[in-house]
Formats: sequence, structure tokens, C-alpha cells
Amino acid sequence: MAGWREMVAVASGGVIGTGLRLTLDAVIPHTDTEFPFSTLLINVTGSFVLGALVATLWRRARTPNWLKVGLGAGTVGSFTTFSALIVSLITQVHHGLWMLAVLYLVLSLVLGFGAALLGLSLGRHPRPTSLAIDMVDE
Repeated sequence: MAGWREMVAVASGGVIGTGLRLTLDAVIPHTDTEFPFSTLLINVTGSFVLGALVATLWRRARTPNWLKVGLGAGTVGSFTTFSALIVSLITQVHHGLWMLAVLYLVLSLVLGFGAALLGLSLGRHPRPTSLAIDMVDE
């Protein structure tokens, strides 16, 4: 059962994720008959970020649950939007833009899946803690 920390973390993360999404929608606007690049970018980026979080923070036994739900369900969950994807698809089909709708759906699925895999992969590989630099006397 979720406690008060989880509730506050999800609500706080929701404010952040929604703000980020609104910002990207404002920076990359589109009409109903244009390709929704902002929504595609948001969903692909969210897939990558969630994949990376699952491969890193989620695997650490000491990561508190409130942080996991705050970042996952709160921030990434409110940033990405399956409902916006579906509304864009329905709108495109309504305007007779079947090919655009199919392209958008395929790109959303393929790029989202690929971004999630990339996030998981990068998150699982340990990063070097320091860079070894050879000093060269000239």
C-alpha cells in the first residue's frame, strides 16, 4: 500500500513531468494534420528514461520505493502519454491521413521499444569511475 511519501512523490513527479511535456509541446507545436513530432519525441524519450531507471535505480536494493514511484509513475508517467498518441492517431484518420497515422504508430512503437532497450542496456553496463589519462611530455 502506498504511504504518504509515495503519494507526495508521485504528485510532485507528476507536476514536473507534465510541465516538461507542456514545454516540449509548446516548443515543437503541430496542427491536427501535421506529424506530431513532439508527442513522438516525448514518448521515445520517456521510454529511454524509464528503461535506464529500471536498469539502474530500480536494481539498487537501497533505492526507496517513494523515489521509484515518484520518478516512474510520477515524472515519466505524466511526461509520456499514450492517450495523446491515440488521440493524434484518431485525428489523423478522421482527416483521411491514413499513411501519416500508420507511420506515426509504427515509429512510436519501434522507436519507443528501441529507446527502452537502449536505456536498459546503458543502465546495466557499469560506467568507469575515473578516466585513466596518460600524461604526455612534449
